[in-house]
Amino acid sequence: MAELTAETILAELRRIAAPDGRGNIVSAGLVSEIAVQNGQVMFALNTDPQHAKSMAQLQSFVQQAVEKIPGVKKALVALTAERPPQRAAAPQQGSPQALRSQGVPGVKYLIAVASGKGGVGKSTTAINLALGFKANGLRVAVLDADVYGPSMPKLFGIHDKPEASDKPGMRLKPMSRYGVEVASIGFLVDEATPMIWRGPMVMSALTQLLREVAWGETDVMVIDMPPGTGDAQLTLAQQTPLSGAVIVSTPQDLALIDARKGLNMFVKVNVPVLGLIENMSYFICDGCGKRHEIFGHGGARAEAKKLGLPFLGELPLDPLIRARSDSGEPIVVSEPASPHAATYREIAKTIWERLEQGAGAKPAPRIVIGD
Repeated sequence: MAELTAETILAELRRIAAPDGRGNIVSAGLVSEIAVQNGQVMFALNTDPQHAKSMAQLQSFVQQAVEKIPGVKKALVALTAERPPQRAAAPQQGSPQALRSQGVPGVKYLIAVASGKGGVGKSTTAINLALGFKANGLRVAVLDADVYGPSMPKLFGIHDKPEASDKPGMRLKPMSRYGVEVASIGFLVDEATPMIWRGPMVMSALTQLLREVAWGETDVMVIDMPPGTGDAQLTLAQQTPLSGAVIVSTPQDLALIDARKGLNMFVKVNVPVLGLIENMSYFICDGCGKRHEIFGHGGARAEAKKLGLPFLGELPLDPLIRARSDSGEPIVVSEPASPHAATYREIAKTIWERLEQGAGAKPAPRIVIGD
């Protein structure tokens, strides 16, 4: 059997006529960059918003055609409708407000773990919080929303590819390890493959991962948000029925400045902020046992107090946390008796109590940043 490549897929797609009858869908520029990995094929069909409804039939036809190609195990075809800036708001059906109100079937609470910038340990915090929820007896799922830099495949130590779901309306089965269900773009493409996608394509893929994965009954879904406050992050916050957000920051002033931006993003879209976590708060020397505050200390606690938000806890800069994460054995499951694992479990307990008390139903406080 010949090797399955993007060109193989393109050759088949060139056989499908464009909707306007002029050429094929490839020559008409409707097909995005194609990702192929171990029989999994993923790409997007681009269209104008006014044609989105009619394109849905073409999307289904294209997916079926690709899945008939020898060597293709599963195809994920996203439909993106990029709106020109000058156009009016989207129709009510499919609008961000409508998507947000739909919820995710079977999922009780969705929480975002976010940061204003990269490099603060957000993904490591997200997976250990998820495992903390699990250790506390809850049913847990994780959505890796960082399309450009997915971390969950490595953090979970999962190297297999997802299978197609036989559940009506669902395309993929979630992956699972440590009793936690997880979905990530990283399961569909090689870790060295760059995702050169524009914002609308990213959001379409994320929407499908959120709503077209056969999630089981779930108490808490942890969403590992992309770092920063760009279009993809804002749109995800607008279109996802989030119960609340957790902000991760290091103690240093530079990180806290960006954390405020991430926090204000959620305020703007009326997502409650459940609290702040200070990561890399201190370091304990193995040789002398002395505590070193490499990035300062207490910055996130002071920021939370200033803004009237809960401070959820502080976590150290510890080589063991890093090593366990890199090996796909997060510290909450690999070292459950460690004080670090206990801290993650305690933070998870606090977040769950806030959710159950209705914190997720209340608007976030209005935050004013002074001169």
